Amino acid sequence: MARNRLPAHLTLFRHLPPSLGPELRQRLGEMARAPRPRAEAVGLIDLGGGVAIRIASPALEAMRGNLSDAFAGLLMPQDTAAWQPHVTIQNKVSAIEARALHSRLAAEFRSRPIQIDGLGSWTYQNGLWEPVSRHMFRG
Repeated sequence: MARNRLPAHLTLFRHLPPSLGPELRQRLGEMARAPRPRAEAVGLIDLGGGVAIRIASPALEAMRGNLSDAFAGLLMPQDTAAWQPHVTIQNKVSAIEARALHSRLAAEFRSRPIQIDGLGSWTYQNGLWEPVSRHMFRG
């Protein structure tokens, strides 16, 4: 708990240039006018030093693809690679701790729908994440 910095989230991009701020807010606002994308928690990911829940959402992947196309040439290499949507539930622990949690969760994990409430952007300032914009899906 001491390391939690953000509520549960799916990271679409690791870094976008600050100059994209106004355009990003406009695009996120437009995307949020659509119905919320369907999504499902489909499995676990071993992060080596942590565990994450794998998320499947073709609609959210399409939204990210549209943003990626719009910002082509401005994305860092990690953001041009294949996107693997996930929610991190444990990070920066020993491999032994991570394997233990993965084993406990895997024993009972069942795929299930999840709800994506909106899209947002954040900035990293002085060691903390600060919200910039928030756009809630309609319906």
